[in-house]
Amino acid sequence: MEIILKYFPNLTEVQKQQFATLYELYTDWNTKINVISRKDIENLYEHHVLHSLGIAKIINFTKGTRIMDLGTGGGFPGIPLAILFPEVKFHLVDSIGKKVRVATEVANSIGLGNVTFRHARAEEEKQVFDFVVSRAVMPLADLLKIIRKNIAAGQQNALPNGLICLKGGELEYEAMPFKHKTVMYDLKDYFDEEFFKTKKVVYVRL
Repeated sequence: MEIILKYFPNLTEVQKQQFATLYELYTDWNTKINVISRKDIENLYEHHVLHSLGIAKIINFTKGTRIMDLGTGGGFPGIPLAILFPEVKFHLVDSIGKKVRVATEVANSIGLGNVTFRHARAEEEKQVFDFVVSRAVMPLADLLKIIRKNIAAGQQNALPNGLICLKGGELEYEAMPFKHKTVMYDLKDYFDEEFFKTKKVVYVRL
């Protein structure tokens, strides 16, 4: 939990409490439904929560922004972002029902009122949003093909509406077809830990 406060020192007491409760909740749920690798659960705050919050280092979502987290799994990046941005609406979608259940239970347990959930494939979700966020779900080209229909026209944030995803490794080739619309941010510029050395936030304007 200290690692969250290191980079986000201005949290409210409610937010601190919500973040602090995540470890116990995910550890408990993970024994029943495996949403995080067993050997990675002790790295929950660094590898999952802080990684999710990397998106908040490149954009400060304005009140009322609508965001879909596609392929949310157990709730990443959606739940950490929903805690950080209580006035932003998050819709968490995953094709695996038991993972959606974990994310729903975690959100309910910490009293998150700004999230909704759906057990569905990405192609089935027809609502529109200002942004789609995602964590290494699939190659960029495939992801963009699916979510283009979900991005609303207009702009109410510092960045125009589009896709923001968390990815690792060499992405130049993957992003090549969209390079004039794509900006990559290295998380090592924001977070000191070794884990973030090769991690990036990729933004694609749509």
